[in-house]
Amino acid sequence: MTLDDWYAGGRRESVRLASGPWHAFTRVEGTGEWCTLFHGFPTSSWDWRRVWPTLAARRRVLAFDFLGFGDSDKPADHDYALIEQADLALALWQRHGVTRTDLVVHDYGVSVAQEILARHAEGGLGVELASITFLNGGLYPDLHRPQPSQVMLLDPEQGPKMASLLTAETFAMALRPTFAPTRQPSDADLADAWATVARRDGHRLGHRLIRYIRDRERHAARWVRALETTTVPRHFLWGMLDPVSGAPMAARIAERLPDRADVDLVRLDDVGHWPQLEAPDTIARHLERILA
Repeated sequence: MTLDDWYAGGRRESVRLASGPWHAFTRVEGTGEWCTLFHGFPTSSWDWRRVWPTLAARRRVLAFDFLGFGDSDKPADHDYALIEQADLALALWQRHGVTRTDLVVHDYGVSVAQEILARHAEGGLGVELASITFLNGGLYPDLHRPQPSQVMLLDPEQGPKMASLLTAETFAMALRPTFAPTRQPSDADLADAWATVARRDGHRLGHRLIRYIRDRERHAARWVRALETTTVPRHFLWGMLDPVSGAPMAARIAERLPDRADVDLVRLDDVGHWPQLEAPDTIARHLERILA
């Protein structure tokens, strides 16, 4: 499947959030019970392409691009927030008539999922969560280790300048270290990833989108509590060579959620930050087990 195929297989749907009306790229395929996918920073739902056939063969799968990402709207002066991205997920669930779903989430998407779990605990979600599968992300903000480029984007002065100078080459240089040494992306893969970021001029928004790191810090107590106390079955498929949220994050998960019947932690010893891209066959096999 090419990136053009991915876009052609979905559509931009109108949604209304508190901040206004927006268009979000969505893709739906398959039949049966729902499964929803949340992607990571700085890319898009395209990250799920290598496990998509497995998921679509077992579930009715909904993937979408968060506001500011991929082929969704990317307003230049918007204050992007993880809370609003959770609102977007709920709006799309309502639009598609989703009342029960499994969740599979990665990176940026794990924090959106934690907000979803918090609302679920408060009884205000309106959607039943059958299970949630986490791939590498900053579940515990104190253990998250942003890359140097992310630290620069966060800086109020350097960030806008860096975003304005971002190119396909500097983007590739920043992304490669987050993959395991033996599972590096091809030049074509990196070019596609850049195309999703640069679409609709989104490569100029990095300094705004990166503020999710501050959102994680601000909502840490609420989101960690939701993660650790929810009754929703949780599965963790974790790349241990991830320099951002790898082995230390897995160790914390094991420490805080030990020997639980509703918790499943799989350590992927030779995988980095992108399990669904680096080891798609392994991830697909585990998702078949989880969604059986």
